[in-house]
Amino acid sequence: MTLFQVHAVLEAAASIDPKALAAIGAGLAIGIAGCGATIGMGIAAGKALESASRQPEIFGKLQTMLLTAIVFMESVAIYALVVALLLIFTF
Repeated sequence: MTLFQVHAVLEAAASIDPKALAAIGAGLAIGIAGCGATIGMGIAAGKALESASRQPEIFGKLQTMLLTAIVFMESVAIYALVVALLLIFTF
């Protein structure tokens, strides 16, 4: 990149509305956290069903552990929602 190109990029970046950048950041926060939480919950549920099919007598204990793990996975998505709302409403 030449010096002129760098200057043009910096001028274009300076004209971007901070509210637009906050909206992009909020969307990315929710999207990435939602995908991560969903993938984690799917894997955990699949493994729980797999182990319950092998040992049906431990289903009650397994269900409690699975629900506890899912709560922790979902809390990450809720934290991302809080961050996204803060980004949107503070700018």
